[in-house]
Amino acid sequence: MAVSRKTQPKLADSLIKHWPDELSGLCAFELGLSGGLDSVALLSLLCAAREQRPALALSAVHVHHGLSPNADAWAAHCQALCDSLGVPLRIERVQVCAGGGESLEAAAREARYAAYRRSAADVIVLAHHQDDQAETVLLQLLRGGGVKALAAMPALRELPPGKRLWRPLLNFTRRQLEDHVRDQGLSWVEDESNLDNRYRRNLLRNQILPALAKAVPHYRSHLARAAALQADAAAILDEVARQDVEHCRHQSGLDLASWQALSEPRQRQALLAWLNERGWPAPEPAALHEFQRQLTQAGAEALPILRLAGGVVFRFGGAIQAMADLQPPAAGSPLPDLSGGKALDLPEWGGRLEWAWRAQGLPDAALAAGLALKPRCGGEKLPLAVGRREVKDLLREAGLPPPLRQRWPLLYAADGQLLALPGIAVAGNAVTGPGWWPLWRLSPA
Repeated sequence: MAVSRKTQPKLADSLIKHWPDELSGLCAFELGLSGGLDSVALLSLLCAAREQRPALALSAVHVHHGLSPNADAWAAHCQALCDSLGVPLRIERVQVCAGGGESLEAAAREARYAAYRRSAADVIVLAHHQDDQAETVLLQLLRGGGVKALAAMPALRELPPGKRLWRPLLNFTRRQLEDHVRDQGLSWVEDESNLDNRYRRNLLRNQILPALAKAVPHYRSHLARAAALQADAAAILDEVARQDVEHCRHQSGLDLASWQALSEPRQRQALLAWLNERGWPAPEPAALHEFQRQLTQAGAEALPILRLAGGVVFRFGGAIQAMADLQPPAAGSPLPDLSGGKALDLPEWGGRLEWAWRAQGLPDAALAAGLALKPRCGGEKLPLAVGRREVKDLLREAGLPPPLRQRWPLLYAADGQLLALPGIAVAGNAVTGPGWWPLWRLSPA
């Protein structure tokens, strides 16, 4: 017992000593409190920190998933604990719905983080410890993760919108936390799902890691150090990738020649960084490698395309371009008075309608009379100076890749007459000279 009594001041003093400088000016902290051993230990330590930092406004949030028959009892335990320590508690009841191949565990995690984002506090504090970090490194390794995945959980990171997420216990083992909680005479709840070895993390925790600990007693600190080294490597990769993206940046995307001049690993990292800028998911490694091969080896007439959840990436006009998935209005978009060549942003179409004054174009009266953009339906023909041409042929001959052809807007007059394919052709029976020529500028994906 004497040993455990020494544990409490050691942990509390260490928490204060290693308080991140980035958090020194932030005073509102909310702890994610499950009621388990780890979060109970952290609640106790933060209460000790509050005694030394009187300006610290400490609260807690318990996310009630409703997945266990004991969920109500856990919430009640957290409420009683917080009442005894003088800590305000927010109980968030959420519904966990896994879909689209997502696991129940992943859906529950997303529900928790959504609750954290709704916090009024500046900082969300979570109780992950060194054992959790070691498990995460091994899980990511078993999934075939790269350096970013193997960096595991950072101690401090941004949590949009405008919050910080802090994990102050990553240097402490679960045994240290258990000694502290017992020394303080606190109780905790046990989640019965932690005994279910169908979950890979539980299998590691309950069967594999105890055996590993007998052979390599310090495996936790070794894996934590490996995660820190991987975090450094990931930071360097990100820095180089951002520089490569800036070097290759093109008004339409990434300049193909500049991108091809990079080494193959840097090509892939630049693509991933560029996609991340757009908030798009990273492709599967096999898909990324195949797209890279096509970009570098396919002939000029080929159209390499990478389809992602956010849209499509393709090669066109000497650049790697991206086009977000959009559903233009099915009935078209009536346009306001555009006389005088007024430009108009149309985000629902993914572009901007502009006008150039040329030797031949549409009369100003046509722009004032009321125009509309409509999507292609198939079979449209545009009258030219000689004959009528299929719209699909004009788009193909203009060199537009299929993703753009399918979404290119058609410009109609108020009476329903097809006037133009903006940026490509204007109806011969509507042209006057001089006049306004419609242009279509794609928005960056």
